[in-house]
Amino acid sequence: MEKTLEALESRRLDLYRQLAELGDFRPGTISVNYRKCGKKNCVCVQPAHPGHGPQYLWNSTVKGKSVAKNLRLGPELEKARQQWENYQSFLQLTRQMIEVNSKICELRPTLEIEDEEELDRLKKKLQKQFSRKSRKK
Repeated sequence: MEKTLEALESRRLDLYRQLAELGDFRPGTISVNYRKCGKKNCVCVQPAHPGHGPQYLWNSTVKGKSVAKNLRLGPELEKARQQWENYQSFLQLTRQMIEVNSKICELRPTLEIEDEEELDRLKKKLQKQFSRKSRKK
């Protein structure tokens, strides 16, 4: 793995480029379903029969609720499959970006403040900022 700051920054730029080229994506899954219609005389009533289908469904969660949409076999199903694959690539890229950015943060040197007054102002500002956050809990 990359050890220098410059190599990590170059890797991060490459990941950003890959993200920009990713294309359309959306979270969810594609499921294949067979369903029984419930009619007494239908062949799907037979115990060995899988049911009517296959039906292809796009399943996702929107605002905390499950949503399913029928997909037609052909271009519509292929489009959804490609969007799902792009979403998987997006997840992998973002994990890599987080890992690389964490390493960059560790390697990037801390700024040194020579002026004592400026250092005291910064310390007071940070104390005030973080003491407010801890009291809100």
